[in-house]
Amino acid sequence: MILIIGAGITGRHLAESLVERGQEVTVIEKESAACAHLRTWGKVNVVQGDGCDPTVLRAAGAHQAEVVMILTGHDEENLVAAFVAKREFNVPRVIARVNYPGNEWLFTPDLGVDDAVSSAHVIAKLLEEEISVGELVTLLKLAHGDIAVVEETVAEGSPAAHRMLSDLALPEDCALVAVVRGSHVLVPGPRTVLQPGDEVLAVVKVESEARLVDLLRPSASHPRHAGTA
Repeated sequence: MILIIGAGITGRHLAESLVERGQEVTVIEKESAACAHLRTWGKVNVVQGDGCDPTVLRAAGAHQAEVVMILTGHDEENLVAAFVAKREFNVPRVIARVNYPGNEWLFTPDLGVDDAVSSAHVIAKLLEEEISVGELVTLLKLAHGDIAVVEETVAEGSPAAHRMLSDLALPEDCALVAVVRGSHVLVPGPRTVLQPGDEVLAVVKVESEARLVDLLRPSASHPRHAGTA
């Protein structure tokens, strides 16, 4: 079971993608409106409450979780929830979001965080490795490294450009989570038409990454994808 704390845009999209892959997902969220929305969807277990509270975590099944992903917009809450999940419930893998780059040094195994996810760190990694925006970027690894959250840009002349998702032969072990078009974030559906320049966020089995790249880039040799952020 995967436990997600925080049902913002990222949390909801990730929950949806994981469920599509057959994962059992439980979400903890404070806001009643967000909980009601998830319950209407009906495909995840929803617990309303504070993810820092051991009682709430226990009610959500933290003691049975293989992975806890903490994605709230508050670093202090993410750290406390990570520490409780690791120390109180011995969760094998705890992933926490870093919202403010200045706090990244706090997100360490000593405080219960196995993997910290920071947008600033991802950008820095791109610069360090001198990879182009068009290359496949691995943002996060799941399921002991077998599954990756990746980002790729749709290229002009690629098989995916100007086509609906329902017409694409996506790899079997792949789910598109979001499409960033300009300043807008789109939730992809079967009738979504991909445009050149779209940034695609996908959850994919590592062994299927090459097939995803084949769809999003023109036919050519593909550079080696980046390492984890």
